[in-house]
Amino acid sequence: MKISDFQSKDVINIVDGKKLGHISDLELDLRQGRIDSIVVPQYTKVFGLFGSNGTEMVIPWRNIVKIGADVVLVRMDEAKALRSDEDDLHVRA
Repeated sequence: MKISDFQSKDVINIVDGKKLGHISDLELDLRQGRIDSIVVPQYTKVFGLFGSNGTEMVIPWRNIVKIGADVVLVRMDEAKALRSDEDDLHVRA
């Protein structure tokens, strides 16, 4: 699977059925040669327009339940792992 194919899928939380968005980035563990987490930008609705508020939801790879043809199903029981663009300290793909 190509990264571009992965990014076109909707990310859905199976706990509440909420659409979280689309994958914008991946975080890699270069030492282990694996994907650590997926990154989904968080958008706010202002005056009917969507815009990024500079935060991202980082979803650990272990929280991915299933990767389907059209969606990525994740389990997000705990509080959202949000971070701002300034907090970006990870190696990104």
